[in-house]
Amino acid sequence: MVCPNCLALNRVPSERLADGPRCGKCKAELFPGDPPSVSGAALAKTVAKSSVPVVVDFWAPWCGPCRTMAPAYAQAAKQLAGKALLLKVDTDAEQGAGAAHRIQSIPTLAVFRQGREVARTAGAMPPHAIVSWVNSALGG
Repeated sequence: MVCPNCLALNRVPSERLADGPRCGKCKAELFPGDPPSVSGAALAKTVAKSSVPVVVDFWAPWCGPCRTMAPAYAQAAKQLAGKALLLKVDTDAEQGAGAAHRIQSIPTLAVFRQGREVARTAGAMPPHAIVSWVNSALGG
């Protein structure tokens, strides 16, 4: 999987994903409790190279529902650690990433698996709804 901090590739056995793995290069958590904001380039690399599903919150700082959902998204990240990597993309700062993924409203959540988008939803949700939606998107 790709480290969300330094973008180094890490090999983590699937049975160890829930054990709080750390990056072999920078020692950062591979499943951070607070989903990091990433650039468009980092998102592209993570989606393309990660064998773990990636969930992305496309948001903007001026968006009230986005700011309201941020703590819920962080709670969901903790509950989904080891099952999916949760990231954030600021569509104002990373307009190319927003355009590349055809983001038309925010907040938008998208699930990527094996390099392709498998699910998308728009609108703010509480933590339990985020977890339920991701589990449903991943077939579990």
